Amino acid sequence: MAIKVNAEEMMAFIDEVFPQVRGEFAIDRLDDELLVARLLTGEKHLRPGNTVSGPAMFGLADVAAYMVTMAHIGREALAVTTNCSIDFMRKPVAGADLLAEARLLKLGQSLSVTDVLIFSEGGDRPVARASLTYSLPKTVRRD
Repeated sequence: MAIKVNAEEMMAFIDEVFPQVRGEFAIDRLDDELLVARLLTGEKHLRPGNTVSGPAMFGLADVAAYMVTMAHIGREALAVTTNCSIDFMRKPVAGADLLAEARLLKLGQSLSVTDVLIFSEGGDRPVARASLTYSLPKTVRRD
């Protein structure tokens, strides 16, 4: 399925509907197959031990799943997370941005399902893996 929103348009949309996270995320890649979102990590994302916190990684997974869903359905701010499962597998590299590779697995009539792998920038092994389901707004439902 072809995307309806490019990376620049998506970042403008995120800034518009979620101004509270402006400047925290970037998009490194967005095409029909994959979205790569970046968490621009800073001190506020760290936990004791100088590692990125679980809530920050969850936020990255959630934003990445939201953006890949929006890229395929268009600008529909009212899609909401209905389920998330996340596995934290290893400690992220201190001081490195985190990259989320988000793949839309299913885009149905009322739900989307996304798989997200999170890596430390420069790392080849994922630090976390998440599965997210979004409920789509009635304006895009085909039922």
